[in-house]
Amino acid sequence: MKQYLTLMQHILDNGTKKEDRTGVGTHSVFGYQMRFPLQEGFPLVTTKKVHLRSIIHELIWFLQGDTNIQYLVKNKVNIWNEWPYQSYLKQSGLEDAYPKYSEAWKSRMAEFVETIKTDDDFAKRWGELGPVYGRQWRDFEGIDQMKEVINSLKNNPDSRRHIISAWNPKDIPVMAKSGLPPCHTLFQFYVADGKLSCQLYQRSADVFLGVPFNIASYALLTLMVAQVVGLQPGDFVHTLGDAHLYQNHLEQANMQLAREPRPLPTMILNPEVTDLFDFRFEDFTLEGYDPHPSIKAEVAV
Repeated sequence: MKQYLTLMQHILDNGTKKEDRTGVGTHSVFGYQMRFPLQEGFPLVTTKKVHLRSIIHELIWFLQGDTNIQYLVKNKVNIWNEWPYQSYLKQSGLEDAYPKYSEAWKSRMAEFVETIKTDDDFAKRWGELGPVYGRQWRDFEGIDQMKEVINSLKNNPDSRRHIISAWNPKDIPVMAKSGLPPCHTLFQFYVADGKLSCQLYQRSADVFLGVPFNIASYALLTLMVAQVVGLQPGDFVHTLGDAHLYQNHLEQANMQLAREPRPLPTMILNPEVTDLFDFRFEDFTLEGYDPHPSIKAEVAV
């Protein structure tokens, strides 16, 4: 995963200090591309531990067209919690009583998540993110983009139109209930020499926290799609628009850069799964993952 470390160093060396929506501030560069040959191993960052369980469950959640965090929190995946929680505080008039990231804020969020998990009515009201990724992938103005691309890959592999977009201008104002449009906006599949490659365009990239998840998620999706359409995996190409390190992630980035990358693991998929939407958590086995310890950092919301 030297590609990822090179990106972080590039931002530290060349990034411009910018203000941003969250108020935290970033070091930012514009326009960057990484390529990961999937035959060389599964591109899961090794210079810190990345929680693959969260990545798998999130991807299954996307593919089912789900946009409510209840499935995620029931499976101990907490990466989407802060957006609906912050919306809940704001709409309930509690935002001032719970300053962001204070101990009281964290304690109240734990209560919020537990209630989402156990109370269906509460989850329906407060756990919904709006028409985010899963909705756009599976129901973009009535079109199931994912199914259409699978059919296209099977029947017209040389097409240049194997494209799925999460960017729906009509839905941007209501996405994530916080006005947060999709960061990974569009991806395209490409077939050559019996191999399936995927390129993702990501408009905004939280390089320390988000990008390792994004790399692994779309690499995994490429492996899954390749299996169900009868192809071998090719490359995952990750193209970034605004690639940034938040100001409160700089120490963690330098800590990670001081570590030596380890060999990539291998991802094994259950070969009996032939329908993309039939994959379940138990169908994935990661072998040979030996990462450095995790490095904690706050999410900028």
